[in-house]
Amino acid sequence: MADSSRIYTAALIVIGDEILSGRTHDKNIAQVATWLGVQGIRLAEVRVVADVTAAIVEAVNTLRARNDYLFTTGGIGPTHDDITVDAVSEAFGVDVIVHPEARAILEGYYETRGGLTDARLRMARVPEGAELIPNRYTGAPGIRFDNVFLMAGVPQITAGMLDALSGTLEGGAPLLSETIGCWVHESEIAELLRETEKTHPNCQIGSYPFWREGKTGANFVIRSVDAEDLAACSRALMAGLEAIDRPAFPGGI
Repeated sequence: MADSSRIYTAALIVIGDEILSGRTHDKNIAQVATWLGVQGIRLAEVRVVADVTAAIVEAVNTLRARNDYLFTTGGIGPTHDDITVDAVSEAFGVDVIVHPEARAILEGYYETRGGLTDARLRMARVPEGAELIPNRYTGAPGIRFDNVFLMAGVPQITAGMLDALSGTLEGGAPLLSETIGCWVHESEIAELLRETEKTHPNCQIGSYPFWREGKTGANFVIRSVDAEDLAACSRALMAGLEAIDRPAFPGGI
């Protein structure tokens, strides 16, 4: 059973030269972060790395050690530059094998699509001892090894793999949030934010400025795992804003 008093964290490695070059805009960070939040796990850090084995190995070993879970997206397809499986195997010091269940899944999927070629068979390769994550879209499975989860780079396929993992990971209490908006310069209320957070140690306040209609404002997102603490902190911040004649807008602007 999950320990709701503990904060569970995850890291994400986004793998691919196309991300670093700007040719492809990553869409997985937001959906992985949102999904993790529902599982009671906080996305603590994200790293983007090139299709270089040494870089992936270093990132995997660093991030898996200081987080409960590590997710990777990209690099598990059929082409020569899909090297994530090789890199993760190297990071753990295990061999790469063709997973018999993955091979059977791919044989079935490609039976009417030209057959299982050598390139397609690459998608059945896993670190020895790994488990599979179902992929209802293209057959090629994701991979779980220890606390590392290898996901597809295509966002729709990643979403399906995340759905298959829902409810299977140990997490803490889900992080709750409330948003308060105000037409105010951040610099005017920096001390108020600091003091409010200090007097509500179970809450965190994020400040997000914006400029609209020729005016400056900010939305303040308060987060906590406890609903009562969250409500108390929200009330305190709203009262503090009202006290300096800055009307607060519950729900944000």
